[in-house]
Amino acid sequence: MRTGEPLPAVGDVLTALATGLWHWDTATELVTVDAEAARLLELPAQLTTLTEAQARARLHPVDWNEIISVVGLAVAEDTLAEVRIRIMDERGRVIRTVRSRSKPSYDKEKKSFQLIGTLQEVTEPTPGTPAGRTAVTGDWRRSREAFLLDAGRALAEARSTAEVLRVAAGLSMPGFSPDGLAVFGVEGDRLTIIGHHGQQPGDESPFSHMSLQTDYPAAEVVRTGRAVYLSSPEAYHSRYPVTWPLAQRFDRQSWAFLPLTVAGRTMGAWMAAFAYPVAFTPDERSVLTTVARMLAQALSRAGLAESERELTDGLQRSMLPTLGPQIPGMTVAARYVPTGGGLQVGGDWYDMIPLPGGTSRTTSGGGRFALVIGDVQGHDVRAAGLMGQLRIALRAYAAEGHRPDAVLSRASRFLNGMTYGVDAPSDMRFATCLYVEVDPATGVLEVARAGHPDPAIRMADGTVLARHTEGGLPLGIDPDADYPTTRIALEPGETLMLCTDGLIETGGHDFDTGWKRIRTILESHDGDLEELADALVQAVHGPSSHHTTGPLADRREDDIAVLLLCRQGEGCGCGDTALTAPTVRRTMLSVAQAEPERVGVARQQLRELLHDWSSTDQVDSAVLLLSEMLTNVLVHTDADALLLAEVRGETGDRRMRIEVTDTSDDLPHKRRPGELASSGRGLMLIELLADGWGVDPQGEGKSIWFELYESSGEGSE
Repeated sequence: MRTGEPLPAVGDVLTALATGLWHWDTATELVTVDAEAARLLELPAQLTTLTEAQARARLHPVDWNEIISVVGLAVAEDTLAEVRIRIMDERGRVIRTVRSRSKPSYDKEKKSFQLIGTLQEVTEPTPGTPAGRTAVTGDWRRSREAFLLDAGRALAEARSTAEVLRVAAGLSMPGFSPDGLAVFGVEGDRLTIIGHHGQQPGDESPFSHMSLQTDYPAAEVVRTGRAVYLSSPEAYHSRYPVTWPLAQRFDRQSWAFLPLTVAGRTMGAWMAAFAYPVAFTPDERSVLTTVARMLAQALSRAGLAESERELTDGLQRSMLPTLGPQIPGMTVAARYVPTGGGLQVGGDWYDMIPLPGGTSRTTSGGGRFALVIGDVQGHDVRAAGLMGQLRIALRAYAAEGHRPDAVLSRASRFLNGMTYGVDAPSDMRFATCLYVEVDPATGVLEVARAGHPDPAIRMADGTVLARHTEGGLPLGIDPDADYPTTRIALEPGETLMLCTDGLIETGGHDFDTGWKRIRTILESHDGDLEELADALVQAVHGPSSHHTTGPLADRREDDIAVLLLCRQGEGCGCGDTALTAPTVRRTMLSVAQAEPERVGVARQQLRELLHDWSSTDQVDSAVLLLSEMLTNVLVHTDADALLLAEVRGETGDRRMRIEVTDTSDDLPHKRRPGELASSGRGLMLIELLADGWGVDPQGEGKSIWFELYESSGEGSE
C-alpha cells in the first residue's frame, strides 16, 4: 500500500485476519454475524441473523453458560468479556475452538444486554502439555470446576472467622495461586483488618483503621463495590501513587482486590497478592470473583455463629448462678450442659438460694439455703426467657421465707399467668421443678416436687437409693395446684443428687435404663464431688467443662442440669474425714391409706437398700414380709404406715431390721386360714422366714418388726 492511499475498510482488515464480527441484543433475542463469523459458526459465509436458540445450537452447552457468566462479570467490572467457545457440528462434534472478545453494555430501562465483538479461531493445545494447563483451556476449566467445588465445601464447613481465614489461606487456585491474602472489614468510615496470611505479624498496622476515602485499592473497592485488578507494580504505582509505598515493601508483582458482598451490601474487601505477574484474564477474574462471593458468605455465617455463641455465653452467665460461699459442713457441685440446637441455650436451670435465718423452722436457727433445679418445656430462646423469669420469681418467693410447698404454688401461679393468661402468647409452656430446703446443721431436707424426677441419695458406703417424694403437677398447668413436702435426713457422708431428665434419657435410653446407667456411676465413683459431677456428664456425652459449648454440645439431645449436695463425712469425697462413716444404712418411707401404690415403691427401696446382701433368698423373703406388713396396715386399719429399714454391721455379718409403724391400737394375732383364704398368713410367714420378730405397743399405735441375719443365709442363691 502506497503512502497517502486510504486505509482499507475495517471489515476487510478483519476478514484478512480471519476475524468475524457479531452483535447480540438480548432484548430482541437476535444474534447477527458477518460472513467470516458465519463461516466460523459452520454457516454459509454471508451476513446472517440468528435467534438465540439457533446460535446456542452451534455452541457447546457448557461454553454457552460460560458466556452468560463472563458477560455479567464484564458488565460489573466494566471490562472486556473474553471467552473461548467450542463450535459444534450437527452431529454434536467439536469442529473448532474460537475466541470471543466483546464489549457488553447494559440497558437499565430494557433490562437487557448488548454485545458487539469479534470471533477468531484459535488452536487448542494438546491436553496434558504445559500449554494445555494454562488458564484458557478445557483442562483448566475442569480443574477450576473441581477447585471451586472443593473450596465451596471447605468454606461452608468453616465454623468461625479464624477457620474461614485458614481455609482461604490454603486455597490453591488452578494455574495461579496468591502467596499473600488479606481480608478487610468495615467499621463506620474506616477499614479494619479481619485477618491476613503471607505477611509477618504487625505488617497490617499501616492498613488498620484506614479511612474509606483513602487512595487505596481496598478502600475504593468498599466505596464502589467494584473489583480492582493490578497486573504489575507499575499499574499499582500509576493508579494509587499515595499508598504505593505501603505495598512496595512486600515485593509482590500483581494484586486483585475484590468486594465481599452479602445480600447486596459490601461488607469488606479481599486482597489476593501474587509474587509473579498475573494477567487477570476473564477466566481468572471469574474464579477470583466466585471465591470472593463464597468467602463473603462464609465470613457472614461465621460472624453470625460467633454472635450467637457470644449471646449464648452471655445468657448462660446471666442465668446460671455461682454456688456462693462455702457452707459449713456441706459441699455443693453443679453442671449445666446445653443442647446443640439453636442458640445452645434452653430451659434447664439450677439455683442455690440463701434463705432468711430468722424464720427457720428447724432447730438449728439460721444458715439455711435452698437448692432448685428445673426444666422449662422447649430448647429455644422463649424457653430460656421463661426460665430466667421463673428463676427470678422462685428466688423472690424463697427470700420472703415461704415454705417449699408455698414457693412452688406461687411459682406455678406466676408461670400460668405468663403462658396461659389473656395477653399471653399462643406458645404455652410448663416447667418441672424440684425445690429442696436444706438445714446444714442437722442435714434435714424438705423437698417439694412439681412433675420433676425424684432425687437420689448416695450413702456413705456407695449404696444409691432413688428417694420417692410427694409431688404435684408441673408448674404453670394449674394455678391452684398443691405441692406437698417430704422430709429427708441426709446423714454424714451421704450425697444428694438432683438432675433434669436430660441426664437420664439422653443417648437412646428410656427413664429406667438411663437411671441404671447413672446409678452405676454414682455407686462406683470414689473421687470428690467435682469429679463425680464430671463423671456423670461424661457418662452421657464425654468430657465436658462446667458449661459446655461447641462441637461437643452439638451432639446433645436435651439440656442437662445436675446438682450434687454432700454432707461432709467419710464416704462423700468432700475432703473432711473427721467424721466417721455411719455404721447404719437406713431408709424411711410413709404409705398413706390413699396411696396403696406406694407399697411397690417401698419394695423397690428395700431391694436397693439390700443391693449387696449376700443371700438373694433373704432379700426376696424381706420384700415379701414387708409387703405383707404394709398391706395388713392398709387393709385392717384406718391408719397410715411408716416404714423404717436399717442395715447394721460389717459385710458378711450384717443384720437387717424392718419396722412398720401405724397409729392403730389393734394388735395383730396369728390365725390359721383355710386353704382358700385370701388373708391371715402375714404373721405365719414372718414366724417362718424371719430370724427374729416382734410387736411393740407405743403410746399411740404400735410397730411390728422382723430381723434377718446375713450369716444365717450364707450359701443361698
